[in-house]
Amino acid sequence: MDSFAEAVIVFDNDGRVAYTNGRGRGVLDTVGGSVGDDARTLMPVLARLGGRIAPLRVGSLTVGEAVYIPTKDGPSSLAEQERQAIVQTLDRTGWRLAETARLLGISRTTLWRRLKAYGLHKDKRGRWGSSRGS
Repeated sequence: MDSFAEAVIVFDNDGRVAYTNGRGRGVLDTVGGSVGDDARTLMPVLARLGGRIAPLRVGSLTVGEAVYIPTKDGPSSLAEQERQAIVQTLDRTGWRLAETARLLGISRTTLWRRLKAYGLHKDKRGRWGSSRGS
């Protein structure tokens, strides 16, 4: 993960920061976070920075979550481009999901999954759900 162009911050199943790559440490320093901090306080901040979340799995077992934050000095990732396209289309359609999905050429279910993965909801503030039921 140290070679990623993006900042990577890994949370364990208890919601604590377990690992960051070099760019991730820089992001944590910028937002005043550190290793061991709680995901509930950091996730909304990371969402505002454009972070996207992905579960970390070993087989069928979820062992944590990784947050990928685009960096200004690296190339924009495909995921960040996708997120921007979704937000722009949502704004254009007044957040009508069926119309947005049609314009993007994806199903409503795929759009819903992308919204959840990117922590987007109607007022466009980052809100991160938890697969742990909290």
